[in-house]
Amino acid sequence: MANMFTAMEQKLQANYPSIVFPEGEDPRILEAAARLAETKIIKPILLGDEEVIRTDLTNKGVDLDYVDVVSPGSYEGFDELVRAFVERRKGKVSEEEAREILMDVNYFGTMLVYTDQAAGLVSGAVHSTADTVRPALQIIKTKDGIKRTSGAFLMVKEDERYIMADCAININPSASDLAEIATTSAETARIFGIDPKVAMLSFSTKGSAKSDETQKVIDAVSLLNEAGTNFPVDGELQFDAAFVPEVAAKKAPDSPLEGKANVFVFPGLEAGNIGYKMVQRLGGFEAIGPVLQGLNKPVNDLSRGCNTEDVYKLALITAMQSL
Repeated sequence: MANMFTAMEQKLQANYPSIVFPEGEDPRILEAAARLAETKIIKPILLGDEEVIRTDLTNKGVDLDYVDVVSPGSYEGFDELVRAFVERRKGKVSEEEAREILMDVNYFGTMLVYTDQAAGLVSGAVHSTADTVRPALQIIKTKDGIKRTSGAFLMVKEDERYIMADCAININPSASDLAEIATTSAETARIFGIDPKVAMLSFSTKGSAKSDETQKVIDAVSLLNEAGTNFPVDGELQFDAAFVPEVAAKKAPDSPLEGKANVFVFPGLEAGNIGYKMVQRLGGFEAIGPVLQGLNKPVNDLSRGCNTEDVYKLALITAMQSL
């Protein structure tokens, strides 16, 4: 775990990207920003009351040359952001409406990312997931060929690393949605040095039960196989058949995963959210995320129960996504 984030820090130091934090007055954000500024790994852009933020950072002994502090209301480039936002929304908002919308720190911060003034955004310490994701979907939008964003968690315990998705966004993904989630989750795995082996999970293994729910997973695997992937994928699989070689040998003897999956795609949000939390709480894994997948530029969502270490680590992950 330490080695993984140390490697990230070393790679980022050579690139020194900027990450915008819309919740710049929150104590957890300020602590993480101070650490980032001190190590010169990432340049934080903190949004909020400039006097409050600068005073806090100065009291922490932070060199303000390594932090940008911005208030949307006094930002010199505000007019340019308004014009860019109106153009991006293609007539859905007027200039007057845009000025009001961009006073919202999440919209303002997302526009900084869209206009390449920041490499990525981290929010959610105070705001809801919807408040973080909505501006990203309207402004950053998904990559070509990707219809939906999804939320993955990196699950870490000592030297073990796994990706679990979608655990945050899509309540009842279709077969094509699941295929997209598998592809983007494999990409996310590679960011963390994981060679992806993707299991499409179900309550059934290779036809042991038949229902619309199991067929959806089977169809998703068919779509992936038809399109061709650069990672092994199989399903429908129960978790034990995906993860335990001895069980895989009995339940799915022809599976290319051989019970060694490290990326797990859940059939729906209900299973995904419950599943990752059980692994976290019962298995003693650290759950890092959700990492939003499929966007043109990285925007990531903190839990409102996050601590400073969570902010710091998600900032590193966001910056890595931007490289």
